[in-house]
Amino acid sequence: MNLSSNMRGAAYMAIAMVSFATNDAITKLMAEAISVAQVMLVRGLFASVIIALIGWQRGAFLQMSMIRQPLVALRAAGEVAATVTFLLALAHLPIANVSAVLQALPLAVTMGAALAFGQSVGWRRWLAICAGFTGVIITVRPGYEGFSVYSLFALASVGFCTVRDLATSRLPSDIPTHLVSTITSVSVTVTGAILLKPMGGWNPMEISGVALLALSATLLLLGYNFIIMAMRIGEVSFIAPFRYTSLLCSILLGMILFSEFPDLSMIAGATIIVASGLYTLYRERSVGRYKTAAESAGPSMGPDGI
Repeated sequence: MNLSSNMRGAAYMAIAMVSFATNDAITKLMAEAISVAQVMLVRGLFASVIIALIGWQRGAFLQMSMIRQPLVALRAAGEVAATVTFLLALAHLPIANVSAVLQALPLAVTMGAALAFGQSVGWRRWLAICAGFTGVIITVRPGYEGFSVYSLFALASVGFCTVRDLATSRLPSDIPTHLVSTITSVSVTVTGAILLKPMGGWNPMEISGVALLALSATLLLLGYNFIIMAMRIGEVSFIAPFRYTSLLCSILLGMILFSEFPDLSMIAGATIIVASGLYTLYRERSVGRYKTAAESAGPSMGPDGI
């Protein structure tokens, strides 16, 4: 059976989201035995080697002088901070809750683009952004029983991801993507090494643990590859909503692996966030703009260290 370009793109997006959610589950599983810093270091080593080899093969390092571009440093800093806060939240919160908060990233990017770059955002999309962050508040539940300070780390991760994405959107087009990715991945890995001692030092790892983190790094790269394939063959407005597959997958993995069952607040908050994101995509399609929420539904899903 021949699938249309949009259907194939949707399938690729769904595969990417399952890859990202599975990576998160593996990371959370490993964080029960080793520190967040050690996860960043070991996973980052695998990711850095893989992405550097790909970049070298494609000639990305022939233009090393471009790494002096300040936006490259800003993007790397945003990714480092987003990764640290995200992994801390993931280690202490249900995976579905963290995933739900991260679904607000497209809304945050839309708001950031409007505030930082003066991009036009109509009142309907401003209402959608406000509704989305109301959903985040419902999910986080500040001041109520069951509230965890680590929810604020998840929210901070969204903020740092927004900085990363806005910096990425302003990078000169002649800077090779794999050069930027390599610099970012190495930065996260080095940060893991720096934080290793303050976070408890090195814990011995079994071969199975090392293999899981290698798989985690591979899943990140696989997810990125499938997202690129998805965005190249189909319409963004059709494909982007399938990014929410990651939330469904996170809920299932949380129940299966960690016996984490979403409560009413999480379900209600996530529903509002997703509905707001979908409406924002709809409005961007209506006015013919695709460089805010629609674009952030592509490669920039969340902190991943590459």
